[in-house]
Amino acid sequence: MDDLHPVAERERATWQSEAEQRADRPTTRWRRPLLIGLAVLVAIAVIAAGATYWLHARHFESTDDAFVDGYVTQMAPQVAGRVISLKFVDNEHVQAGQPLVLIDPRDFQVRLDQAKAQRANAEAATQQATAQSNMQQANLDQARANVTVAQAGLVQAKQDYDRFTSINPHAVTQQQIDNATATYRSAQAKMDAARQAVEGGEAQVQAAQAQMRAAQTQVRQADANVAAAALQLSYCTIVAPMSGRIGHRTVSVGNYVNPGQALFAIVQDDMWVTANFKETQLADIRPGQPVDLSIDAIPRATFHGHVDSFQPGTGSEFSVLPAENATGNYVKIVQRVPVKIDFDAGQLNDHRLSPGMSVEPYVRVR
Repeated sequence: MDDLHPVAERERATWQSEAEQRADRPTTRWRRPLLIGLAVLVAIAVIAAGATYWLHARHFESTDDAFVDGYVTQMAPQVAGRVISLKFVDNEHVQAGQPLVLIDPRDFQVRLDQAKAQRANAEAATQQATAQSNMQQANLDQARANVTVAQAGLVQAKQDYDRFTSINPHAVTQQQIDNATATYRSAQAKMDAARQAVEGGEAQVQAAQAQMRAAQTQVRQADANVAAAALQLSYCTIVAPMSGRIGHRTVSVGNYVNPGQALFAIVQDDMWVTANFKETQLADIRPGQPVDLSIDAIPRATFHGHVDSFQPGTGSEFSVLPAENATGNYVKIVQRVPVKIDFDAGQLNDHRLSPGMSVEPYVRVR
């Protein structure tokens, strides 16, 4: 085949290119409007979704700075001793009043027995002092009776003395007068002795009563010692003060423990959510408003609760080192205020939550 002229080749190529463009032009004509239409639809969908989200989100206040919260009680012994038994296992749920740890009680049992023996001695001393007081009271009563007898003898002796000294001296002998005088003086002496015996008896009674009161005081002191020893003995058994789950155990059988030493913790059953909202979010949040709670550990469940209360201060105000804004340069930082959110009744029956779990609360404010 003869080669074509270069000019003819160019014309042929141009003709083929135009032919191809004419062949492709109908496709381009309908593709461009389709793309534009799709872009418009996507833009409308995005705008609609954004508007829907905004219309929905404007009714809620939310934060990702929220956690499950609860009271954690650190358990520690009140007496020193060696642990002889543990009545729980790790992470076990325990009931209030359930025995958890047993400390060797023998030393404290001996102290209790000694206190009881001292109490018995004090009781015996009290009984002896009471008997002594009763005896002294009887002696006093006898002394008072002797006073009555001496008084009667004195009256009789005085009457005889007056009679012998008032009649004619020639009618009686001197011996009769001397006998009457001696009897009268003897009766006076007996009366004085009887009265002194009464005074001495009263003093003896007062001394015996004082001794009895001292003995009774010793009994009360012994009772207090017995109660204190029994209380110390009771501390050898550590019981759960409330219901909850065991955590952070640091004790084993055979350990020697001291008062105040942390052995384990009890996480109480009562749980709530502490949500740290920005201060700019609090304008529409009120106690009692419903809250939807999304917990990261349980993604397939939505929990419900309500706003309970607000902490009376920002989080930084209760920190270990609160900010001192009166010194140095000041940069305004949006503060966060902890808000307590309670779960509605029955929300935690089928789920086990732990303090520290991340939560996203949605508070309905409108």
